[in-house]
Amino acid sequence: MLAVFAAASVFALRELARSEALRDARQFATLAGQGVVEPALATSLLRGDRGAIDAVDRVVQERVLGERVVRVKLWQRDGRVVYSDEPRLIGSRFPLGPEKLDVLRTGATRAELSDLTGPENRYERGEGALYEVYLPVRTPDGTPLLFETYQRQSAVAATGRRIWLPLAALLVASLALLWLVQIPLAARLDRRLRSTQAEREALLVRAVEASADERRRIAADLHDGVVQDLAGISYSLSAAAHEERSTATQGTLETAAAGTRDAMRRLRSLLVEIHPPNLRASGLEAALEDAASPLRTHGVEVTLELDPHVELGDEDERLAYRVAAEALRNVERHARATRVAVTLQRTAAGVELAVADDGTGFTPEERRRRAKDGHVGLSLLEDFVAGSGGALAIRSVPGGGTTVALELPAR
Repeated sequence: MLAVFAAASVFALRELARSEALRDARQFATLAGQGVVEPALATSLLRGDRGAIDAVDRVVQERVLGERVVRVKLWQRDGRVVYSDEPRLIGSRFPLGPEKLDVLRTGATRAELSDLTGPENRYERGEGALYEVYLPVRTPDGTPLLFETYQRQSAVAATGRRIWLPLAALLVASLALLWLVQIPLAARLDRRLRSTQAEREALLVRAVEASADERRRIAADLHDGVVQDLAGISYSLSAAAHEERSTATQGTLETAAAGTRDAMRRLRSLLVEIHPPNLRASGLEAALEDAASPLRTHGVEVTLELDPHVELGDEDERLAYRVAAEALRNVERHARATRVAVTLQRTAAGVELAVADDGTGFTPEERRRRAKDGHVGLSLLEDFVAGSGGALAIRSVPGGGTTVALELPAR
């Protein structure tokens, strides 16, 4: 950024210096024309008087011409050259352009690069690039003449360089100093940012660890408390049903025992979701069996086909379980399906987990309408999968079922 600013500043300084150099050229021409040559003019110069010409030539040769100015001309309005330090031009006539006529009319001083291809400039062609600087002067009787100097472009450019180079050097030195001063400040700021980032990461790690510890504690309490109590109740109800002679009471007890066992399966599924690391202990297939148990309770046929040769890391295993569990819950709530297939297999790109049902399906419009009603589980799941580096595809046909497919890249 500093380099761009320095380059732009130097360019602006050069343009400013060029403008100042041209202003200096105009001031020089004004001083030479109105301060040196005009007092030496005689009215007889307009008639080509030799003495009047020699008088002007003396002051031009002594006080105007030099390293900077290579040619001087005096023009009448009709384009006749009444004086030039090049004698062969005196008496020649060349039409004046509109810019020069405008100078005679307004009294301004004008500077521009000379067109050395013009016939009036044929004697200046060996001098290199020149600036024409012209302004009006008057003879003693008030006749306006155009005073014109030809100044070397190199001299004008040198004036510009004398202006902008010191300023540019000062600017570059100041920017370099500023940059050098900023280095320790930037380093200190970088260290602070890194330290702050490290502290934030440490706090986040502690927060995640605390959350995991709390989840582990809750899962352990539920498993060792409520789940065990429900298991005992289930066994007691089953035993009571076998001993009961009343058919009605026996049916009620068996129904209660089945409901208790279903509640246990739901709790186990919830425990796996609360504390995913249990997946590593019990395995993905066992966790998915628990997640599928509510569907089986309602008479839905659920098949699991997990390739035993597919091994997933902890993160991918948790992600696969979360996607499958959410898809199975959606089948239970919305699909009205009779069959569900859960498959895990290796693909060319990595691993694919798919949950396919034969339920009612839905259209994209229906999904958008459900999202407006607050059913955003699939959308949230898509965002979560994308943030975890996977890809989630949801394909559904009204009356033809729904497939939720998770693509995990090869790790």
